[in-house]
Amino acid sequence: MDLLTYLQNYENYDLKQVSNGTYTTKTHDSLRISNGLWNWFSRGIGGRTAVDYIKARENLNFIGAVKYIYERTGTHRTFIFDDEISKKYEDKNVIIPQKSESCKRAKSYLLSRGIDKEIIEECIKNHLIYEEKGNENVVFVGYDKNKNIRYAFCRATNENRIMREAKGSDKKYTFRLDSVKENNRVHFFESSIDLLSYATLMKMKNLDFHNENLISLGGIFIPQTNDGVAKIPIPITNFLKENSNINEIHLHLDNDEVGRNASKVLKNILSKKYRVLDSPPPAGKDCNDYLCYVKKIKNFTKNTNEMVAQRERAR
Repeated sequence: MDLLTYLQNYENYDLKQVSNGTYTTKTHDSLRISNGLWNWFSRGIGGRTAVDYIKARENLNFIGAVKYIYERTGTHRTFIFDDEISKKYEDKNVIIPQKSESCKRAKSYLLSRGIDKEIIEECIKNHLIYEEKGNENVVFVGYDKNKNIRYAFCRATNENRIMREAKGSDKKYTFRLDSVKENNRVHFFESSIDLLSYATLMKMKNLDFHNENLISLGGIFIPQTNDGVAKIPIPITNFLKENSNINEIHLHLDNDEVGRNASKVLKNILSKKYRVLDSPPPAGKDCNDYLCYVKKIKNFTKNTNEMVAQRERAR
């Protein structure tokens, strides 16, 4: 878990925004958190994860810091790995969470988010989604061209906002639904849930999502290189490299500040070679928010109705 995610969810009372995309804490004002990284200038240290920060702040070793975070997040069995599966894929450096015999909880969770039942069942059948044993997390799996598992993302199915990538995951191969036929288009989403939401919306319009390349980025931010030039997220660069036929890119990133800024930067860079369409959801924070609104599911954000009303007034 990165530090900003940890603070936003479990120590929000101490979090303070300095500027667009940059945060600090009220307790330690020399700390800066930006672009997925943190720097504690008064101590001359920095990093990415919440664990590294807690180690420094609380003067703990690695195990102590992990326990400290677990106690506050209510997580007791987050990392459970299957030895047999781990050995099978150890040459790929990814450790796959142990699979539960049932997928009932994961399926129920996805249905509650408005995802189409047949799409869920198809993903389960094709080993793209399963339920993690012990804590009922839903796991989204990514494969390379040779059908080897290279990526797994776990998301809690309860009220805890526990999200993590399995150890050794290669972000070149995030969760995706590949087109069943050659297609010159690709659609990028911030999360697996958003991807499945878009597929559901297509199906509701009697459109076949099987004919589209749908790819999750596993989160979004635009990292900066040392010379200040933005770097394209690796799931995008890898897919475009492996699919030279692509000439059209659809960006379905969130309607928040991070998503809009990322879309703007990506469009400016990628438009030099591709036709790029910035296609955020018509209303709501993200594609799933919009799907829940369309299906009249109560867990969409409070701002969705207001956003829709504004759009209607603008017409």
